[in-house]
Amino acid sequence: MIVKRGSVVSHAMAQQWGSGKVVEVDEVRATIRFSDGTVRKIISSHFDDLHPADPASYHPPVKKTQKGRGKGRTGLPRAKTPRPKKAAAPATVQP
Repeated sequence: MIVKRGSVVSHAMAQQWGSGKVVEVDEVRATIRFSDGTVRKIISSHFDDLHPADPASYHPPVKKTQKGRGKGRTGLPRAKTPRPKKAAAPATVQP
């Protein structure tokens, strides 16, 4: 099979992956985002295992929502905590 970016394919030896959309292709491998949520890189020697799939059969994976604290900013500025000031060194007078 000729693998092109944007085409929808299925892997003959791994039907449990579901159908996938080709997101990148080069001489060595194709990067495919499968319906099970995993991005897999298939080397060119295994392109024969890929078969065209019905575009309607591809369902992009649903992003999981994070529970609890997220890593992102909340949009509110962070309160500054006062830091103790260092004592100034005594001034030395040179004659």
